[in-house]
Amino acid sequence: MPDPANSKKILIGYDKAHAHRTARMCVPVAEALGHPHPRLKQFEAACLLHDMGRAGLNAKLFGTIWSWAKQQGIPTRPREWRAKYPTTPYGKESQAFIKRYKHALLEQGLKLTPAVKDHIDMRLGFSKRLKKCIRPVKTTLYSLEIEWAPWMERIMLYYYYPEKLDTAPTWTHQLGEILVACEQLEAYSNHRRGKDYYARSEESFQAAFAYLRQLTKQKIVSRDVLNTICRLTREGCFTPTLRQARGGTLSTAEQRYLASVAA
Repeated sequence: MPDPANSKKILIGYDKAHAHRTARMCVPVAEALGHPHPRLKQFEAACLLHDMGRAGLNAKLFGTIWSWAKQQGIPTRPREWRAKYPTTPYGKESQAFIKRYKHALLEQGLKLTPAVKDHIDMRLGFSKRLKKCIRPVKTTLYSLEIEWAPWMERIMLYYYYPEKLDTAPTWTHQLGEILVACEQLEAYSNHRRGKDYYARSEESFQAAFAYLRQLTKQKIVSRDVLNTICRLTREGCFTPTLRQARGGTLSTAEQRYLASVAA
């Protein structure tokens, strides 16, 4: 993506490997839950593109902003921001964040440059940024004989904007749940992402599945989806993918945990 401060400079981005691994987990879960093959093809494309709203991401800058926000207990997702600050106009979460915390950001050495504002949009303005980044990709999908459908974008937005699926068909909602659950399982297991984004020194599969259970309690992920992910994990379906996310190795204890994980 072009650098917002210099359109002649191209930012190469970051999350391709994460997107690949997420898709490799999502499709078997959807298949196990009975979704037909033509739909799976579109679903796989949506999973591969689910982080396009963060095209051009600078991991160091992103991590600086959002690690600080997390440490301060500041909401980092639109749905969480609206829950804490319900008077914020819908779709204006980024602007509200900047207005409320601009002085604190400056104290952290974060001047409100176009790049900083862009990286704030990568979370709190994810919807509008995804729409902008996904637009030129649709033409490529048609050339690959993958039909673009509006539900694909809605499931990509589900984690940050679950209300977008409130009136969706059950099968669409379930695909959104699968994407959220698998994306979070990969992200919690991703050593590079954890180090670059959130200053984590290590990853824990126990923490990853605890978060999936938390999403189930929040009704973001259904029990059927969680049960299917746990079963496929026990069967070893995800072990190669999770091993890659962890940098290529899994301890004996980690392998035992994956072989016994329960919803």
